[in-house]
Amino acid sequence: MTKSILITGAGSGIGRATARRFLDAGWRVALTGRRADALHETAAGHTAVLVVPCDVTDETAVDALYARIAEEWGRLDVLFNNAGTNVAGRPIDEIPVAEWRQVCDVNITGMFLVARQAFGMMRRQSPQGGRIINNGSISAHVPRPGSAPYTMSKHAVTGLTRTLSLDGRPFNIACGQIDIGNALTDMAVAMTHGVPQADGAMAVEPVMDPACVADAVLHMASLPPDANVAFMTVMATKMPFIGRG
Repeated sequence: MTKSILITGAGSGIGRATARRFLDAGWRVALTGRRADALHETAAGHTAVLVVPCDVTDETAVDALYARIAEEWGRLDVLFNNAGTNVAGRPIDEIPVAEWRQVCDVNITGMFLVARQAFGMMRRQSPQGGRIINNGSISAHVPRPGSAPYTMSKHAVTGLTRTLSLDGRPFNIACGQIDIGNALTDMAVAMTHGVPQADGAMAVEPVMDPACVADAVLHMASLPPDANVAFMTVMATKMPFIGRG
């Protein structure tokens, strides 16, 4: 039976690269994100694809997303919980509370809402079970300067991953996390020009092809039900993560 996956944040970056990798591998792929035009660009040239625009911070919209998947496919095998956002780096006392809430809404509440519905669907479908893969970050381990909202949000994702991994056991639901460092997406272009370092310097950082991340997610998703990658770090080899700071 052809397996199915839902990918959030599928209109650009890691989400787009991963969606295309799964489509090329013969999976049924549901694409979601806020911009319908971007989702259709991701889906171009493929047929085994379901495009459902959705704001992951909107509980009603997330409920409707899963209702559509249930209507079209009847089940969901994998969720790649990928959607995320960030704000400009600066000291915490210069960060507007509205920006903090924006990051929390997407990176924490959005992750929770999407995982919540996936968990419920996987728990109740037959055969029971599935797999949830959360997009963490190198920032789930160590911060960049001036990154309090993003770093806090990604540490929260790790807590969600660990909890779902435990709570999913009775229902054959596996949960893992991929922590990504310097994949060359639109969000990471700044790395190629120079970004602040822990010692106060500005430095260009090495980057990697997002296809490397897509391949890693496909590997995690393709494991048999009795195996799970709990945490995987995929990073540009020479980026300043090991030894950061």
